[in-house]
Amino acid sequence: MEIQSAYASGLQGLQRASNGITEATVNINREAINQQRVQNAQVSNAAAQQPEPAVAAPRVPALEQSLVQLTTESVYAEANVRSMKTADEMLGTLIDVSA
Repeated sequence: MEIQSAYASGLQGLQRASNGITEATVNINREAINQQRVQNAQVSNAAAQQPEPAVAAPRVPALEQSLVQLTTESVYAEANVRSMKTADEMLGTLIDVSA
């Protein structure tokens, strides 16, 4: 079994967190667009005094869920950056001691 270096593990974790941040921000944007469409439909229907058509439920996660995911992934990214920094400092110390 091959064990990754601390730096490689931190980098992999940072990439995963980055992907999670991207996913959360895309979901937040989609939810905002869906809310804007619903508001626009309500305004146009009110102006025309037509009954509101049924609006299909959005298939994106709720805004609150996406915001929690964004915050969580941000913390994961920060933790992985710290582990990469620690691995870098340890390697620097080992090189200084052995030289």
